[in-house]
Amino acid sequence: MTGFARQNDELAIGKQNFNWYFELKSVNGKSLDIKIKTPGWLENLNIPLRNMVGKYFTRGNIGVYLDISSELEGKKLKVDEALLETLATKAVELYSRWSDQMARPSVSELMTVKGVLEVEEQVLSEEEQDALQGALLVSFENACFSLQNDRRNEGEKVKVALLDIIGKTKGIVMQIESKAADLPKILKEKLMQQVKVLGEVSVSEDRLAQEIVLLATKADIREEIDRLKAHLKTAEELLNGDEAVGRRLDFLCQELNREANTTCSKACDIELTNWGMNLKTLIEQFREQVQNIE
Repeated sequence: MTGFARQNDELAIGKQNFNWYFELKSVNGKSLDIKIKTPGWLENLNIPLRNMVGKYFTRGNIGVYLDISSELEGKKLKVDEALLETLATKAVELYSRWSDQMARPSVSELMTVKGVLEVEEQVLSEEEQDALQGALLVSFENACFSLQNDRRNEGEKVKVALLDIIGKTKGIVMQIESKAADLPKILKEKLMQQVKVLGEVSVSEDRLAQEIVLLATKADIREEIDRLKAHLKTAEELLNGDEAVGRRLDFLCQELNREANTTCSKACDIELTNWGMNLKTLIEQFREQVQNIE
């Protein structure tokens, strides 16, 4: 779910030209977390921007940044004549008292005093404000679309990796299934060896058969294997679909891990235990990759 998008646009309203750019950054996240930074005079735009993000994305930590500037054609200069006159009077008064210690007052210097000379800004009307915000939202939607495409391209790469992991996991499950079919025979051989160790102790065939059935029942993992197959099939179907599947795959990872744990706990053979551990490793790799998709 990582991605980046930048959208530059401009709009002329009357004699004022606005230039701006949106930057959208996305990183992995289990839910949708949105952080928006806009200029103070455009804070009322934050809610529409947030709603727009929710329209395009369901997961990820998404940062939104807006930088906007304006240029006014034929800018008007406004002189605070009252302030300038006060400063000039005071400057002349000081010069008359300390003419030998200070330079003659200069009008150009007085004009640089803060507040004397200001650029008169144009205030947008309500209609102009609406027009600007409308253009900003259109621009932002284009940025969201670009980010969505960027994330989709990243998602296609992750999809290939996930399908590869599923293929390897299926192979392990098949090996476990094959080994599980031989469990009754393996358990019988182990039990007969234990009886031989006991030496002269006599155990009837019926008793041995009962013990073998009991052990085989406790070690039976056919249900776990069936559920593993079903979950892997569902994961493949989800990955080959067109909808957002991140959260559903999160759930499947939990279920796959639960079945793998049960398989390992029931294992009564070292080879079966090793395959169970390999299975858990692949499921963890799958879970890590799932965090990268929506």
